[in-house]
Parts: sequence; structure tokens; C-alpha cells
Amino acid sequence: MIQLYNTLTREKEVFQPLEAGKVKMYVCGPTVYNYIHIGNARSVVAFDTIRKYFEYRGFDVTFVSNFTDVDDKIIAAASSQNISIDTLVEKFIAAFYDDTQNLGVTKATRNPRVLEFMPEIITFVQTLVDKDFAYVDEASGDVFFRVKKFPDYGKLANKNLDELEIGASGRTDSLVLAKEDPLDFALWKSSKPDEPAWDSPWGAGRPGWHIECSVMATEILGDTIDIHGGGADLEFPHHTNEIAQSEAKTGHKFANYWLHNGFVTAADGEKMSKSLGNFKTVHDMLDVIDGQILRFFLVSQHYRKPLAFTDDTIKDAENNYTKIKNAYEKLTFEIAQNQVASQVPDQKIADFRAEFIKEMDDDFNIANGLSVFYDLIKYVNLGHYSTEALTFFEEVLAILGLSFAEPDLLDDEVAEIEKLIAERQIAREVRDFALSDKIRDDLKAQGISLLDTPDGVRWTRD
Repeated sequence: MIQLYNTLTREKEVFQPLEAGKVKMYVCGPTVYNYIHIGNARSVVAFDTIRKYFEYRGFDVTFVSNFTDVDDKIIAAASSQNISIDTLVEKFIAAFYDDTQNLGVTKATRNPRVLEFMPEIITFVQTLVDKDFAYVDEASGDVFFRVKKFPDYGKLANKNLDELEIGASGRTDSLVLAKEDPLDFALWKSSKPDEPAWDSPWGAGRPGWHIECSVMATEILGDTIDIHGGGADLEFPHHTNEIAQSEAKTGHKFANYWLHNGFVTAADGEKMSKSLGNFKTVHDMLDVIDGQILRFFLVSQHYRKPLAFTDDTIKDAENNYTKIKNAYEKLTFEIAQNQVASQVPDQKIADFRAEFIKEMDDDFNIANGLSVFYDLIKYVNLGHYSTEALTFFEEVLAILGLSFAEPDLLDDEVAEIEKLIAERQIAREVRDFALSDKIRDDLKAQGISLLDTPDGVRWTRD
């Protein structure tokens, strides 16, 4: 029985899908004007892990995560680089796929783009206008949502209208001056010179940011979805506005469960973000940190908690990753060498699995789940080698998004390694330790590590 912490209710709730055995899940994706930074990656990895766990528990998951490919930041970035918007967008969508693949992320069921849904966006906005939830500023052609017409606006972020009005009262920009109320937000923005624009009943323009996700989510997954996710910074205004416009348009609850991941913080405790200029892109980090270690760092903390990005936390992740990798290689080696002590069912492995599931069912508590996993590793390292242990080990690795599978070596490459190991053994027997050490070091330089055991030499690739 999986329990989720629902941001909307501020409580843990038993997950009850709309359709038995299936999960409809929408997670806000990147605005593609730059490489994703480590904070973006935290959200991508967190919800990828949640998806993987749902699948492990037998659910059929439809996972949708969008690309915002029309936005002020995209327009500005393309202009500053003197390239077309299409060129910029394609570059960073391709980079997103490359970087997240290196982080062990499974590609979404669908990655819709805003530009694929322009007719549906216009129709959605028109419906809100027809229902009097939205209005057109005739002077500008901008279309706004009437916030005060929607009951319980701000409920997701636990904000009330009085607080919001105080924050909005001092704004005087042209967009605010066109509104009936400072709290109203843009659904459609009229075009400016030299900006991309699409024809609409209200004149040439482009959609506001919030309307895009509402349209893509409801068009692909339906008026009501099981889970909507994203970073905690999206609770307000983005997700708050999604709820208002979606439920005003459809008359149905937009999402049954709202999940939000915590921030990644820099060494000084400040949230990492592009706006603060203290971010590190995943693209650059993958040049100096193995993608699987970075993945493990991002996944090893409970998804709702802040995650500190420091030299020490990365080193801790690397050490624990190495511990897991070494245990896995030892287990697979012993099984491959037919040294499994017994094929009798091991109740201890069943207990580990049950405890792991219990912890993960509690709002995907990966930190506690990893504690169980580390207990399994201790058990394996004590010599409890079995196919049961290997099966559960690989189940956990799949949820974590880690894989220690290596490309197969060619037969002649294996033969050469074995030949050098045999030569090293002869050198050791005749006490030619200089030659023995040289062969070991030469193999190490090729990424081959040797381990001398009472049963002979075994080798692994680093």
C-alpha cells in the first residue's frame, strides 16, 4: 500500500489510482534555453525514481514531461547567440536527452512541446473566456484569468488572497496595468515586434507560461490525472495557476496528488538556480563526475528534503556507490564461479525485500530503503551468495537507476587479459615481483583490476 505526501492536503495519503493498476503522471519539464543544472536534474531524477518504483510495484505508468519551447528566456537566448529559436531549442532538447541518459533516466512516455499544442491552447483560453473565468484587454489583446472568480485559489501553496493582494499591490508594469485585478495572470500575451506570434481570436500573440502545462496534461492524460509533480518552487504561482485554469475549464479536479521535490543547495546553503547564477550544469559536471555517481547523489536523499551539493556530499555518494558496486561484482563473480553455498530459499532475503518495500511505500523513503539495502550488502559480504540475493540486489539497482553492466569484451581481448594474468602468476611463483607488479599496473591502466583470492585471481573492469 503506497502512501504519498500530497502537497495539496499537507498529509500522507494512500495512493488510489483513477484506474486500477495504472498511473497517469505529469511532471513539469525544462524551458529549453540552456543546459539543465543540478537543481533541474534533482527533479528529473526524483520523479524518474518514483516512476521506477511504481513500475516495480506492478503499475503501468504513463509518464508525461513537457518541453517549454516558446518563452521570453528562449527568445532572449536565441537573440543573444544570434541563432534561430528552432536551432537553440533543438540543441538543448538533444542535450537534455544526452545528459539525462547519462544519469540513468528512463525516457518519458511522451515529451510534448508547447508548439505542438498551439490550437488546443487557443481553444482552452477561449473556453475560459466564454465561461467568464477570463477576459480580454481590448487595448492590448492580452487575455487574463480572473483569480477571484475561482474558489480556493492558492490552496496548493497555502496562500490566501489577502496575502497575495499585498504582494501584488505595488506593481506598475504595463501588463499589470491592463488587468482588472493585480492578482490576475496572463493566459495569452500579445506579440511584440520581432517576436514569434500565432494568430488567435484576440490578435497575434503567444501563450502564457501556466496555460501550457494545463493544456498538455489534460489533452494527453485527461481532465483528471493521478499525480502532478515538480520542484517546490513551482507550487506558486505555476502549479497554483494550473489548478485554477484547469478546474475552471473542465469542472473537474485537475490532479489527485501533488508531489514536490526539495531544492539542491550550494555550499553556502543557498538554493541553486539560474537566476542566482550559482548553478552548475549537468553537462559540465559529467566531464568530472561519473554519471552514475551523480545519479546516486541525487537519488540517495528523500525526494522532499533539501539536498546539499558540496565536495563532501559528492565524496560520500562516491564511497557508497563504490561499496554497492564492489558488493555486486563480488556476488556476481561468486555465482558465476558456481560457489553459491545453497539453493535453499533464504528467508533473510525475503525479509530484506519486505522491509525495503515497506520503507519505499512510505512516500518513497529512499534513505530508509537504502539502509535496508546496506544491510543486504553486509549480509552478502559475509558469504551469503545466492541467486535470490542477486535478484533482489538487481531489483534495487533498477529502482536506483544504476547499472553495472559492461559492454562485452571481444574473445581476443579476454584471451589477452587471461594470458597476462597467467604470465603474472608465473612471475609471482619465481619471485619476479617487478614483472608481476608491471603486469598488474599495465592491466590497471587498461581499466582491469586484479584481486588475488584463495581460489585464484579474479579480474573486473573499473
